[in-house]
Amino acid sequence: MNEAPIGPVDSSRVPRFAGPATFARLPRLDQVGTADVAVVGVPFDSGVSYRPGARFGPSAVREASRLLRPYHPGLDVSPFERVQVADAGDIAANPFDIREAIEDIEAAASGIDARLVTIGGDHTIALPLLRAVARRHGPVALLHFDAHLDTWDTYFGAEYTHGTPFRRAVEEGILDTEAIGHVGIRGPLYGRKDLEEDRRLGFGVVTAADVLRRGVDEVTDALRQRIGERPLYVSVDIDVLDPAHAPGTGTPEAGGLTSRELLEILRGLAGCHLVGADVVEVAPAYDHAEITSVAASHVAYDLVSLLALQEKP
Repeated sequence: MNEAPIGPVDSSRVPRFAGPATFARLPRLDQVGTADVAVVGVPFDSGVSYRPGARFGPSAVREASRLLRPYHPGLDVSPFERVQVADAGDIAANPFDIREAIEDIEAAASGIDARLVTIGGDHTIALPLLRAVARRHGPVALLHFDAHLDTWDTYFGAEYTHGTPFRRAVEEGILDTEAIGHVGIRGPLYGRKDLEEDRRLGFGVVTAADVLRRGVDEVTDALRQRIGERPLYVSVDIDVLDPAHAPGTGTPEAGGLTSRELLEILRGLAGCHLVGADVVEVAPAYDHAEITSVAASHVAYDLVSLLALQEKP
C-alpha cells in the first residue's frame, strides 16, 4: 500500500472504554478498503459437544482487546504501523445446519483479500478456514494448540463437530501431513486407540507435560524444525490454557499451559511462513473478570504481529 496504514483510535483523545469495540480499536475493513491482515469473527458454536456459548466469543474478545497497545516489545514490531490491519466484522453462518455453516464460512473467508486472524466460535470453524487457506497456498503445515486432539471420527454419527475438524482436513488433503502437530494435549481419552489413530493421520504430539519438562525454547525449536519453510496455519483453542488462565471455555481440562508459555511459544514462531490463524472456544458466560477473553485477545494480537512481521512494510 502506498499510503501509511490507518491505526487504532488514539487513546489519548478517546478513552479506551469508549467508542465501538473493534479488535484493538482498529478501523473496520470497509473504512480502509483493503488490508494486509484482517481480524474476523465467526460467532458460531453449533458444533460443540459440552458447554455452548462460544458464539459470543468474538464480541467478548473484541471488548477485552481495548487495552492492547500498538507496540509489541516481545517481537519488536508495531504491527499497525507496519501493515494495514483492519477488523472485518463477523461472518454470518447458519446456526441450525453445520454443513451449510461450513460452506458459509469457507466462502466468506475466501472472499476476504487479506491474511486472516479469525476469532471463534467453536473449533468446527477451523475446517472451512483451512479449506480457504489451502485454496490459495495448497496443503499447509498446521500447529494446533489444544487440550484435545480434535481428530475424532464422529460424534453421534455427525462428521462435522468441534472434535473432528482436523481428521476431516487430513482426509480432504488440505494439510501437509509431514508438518502437522498438536501442542498442549492432556486429559483423559476414550482409549489408547485415540492416540494411535491420531498418529496414523500424521500428527505429532507435544503434551502440556512436555512443555513443563522440556521448556518453551526446546519445544519451539522442535516445532520450527518440523514446520520448516512450509506455509503454516496456527489454530489455538483457548482451552490449551489451564482453567486458571482460561476458565471461560466449553471443555476445560486441568493441567494446561500458562498464558505466558503459550505466548512465548507463539513468539518463537517469528520468521515462519504464517498464512492464517484462529483463536477459538472462548465462552464468556463461564469467564471471570474477562480472564479468558483477555488471554485470547493477547493471543490474537501476537498472531497479528507475527503476520505483520513477515509482510514487507
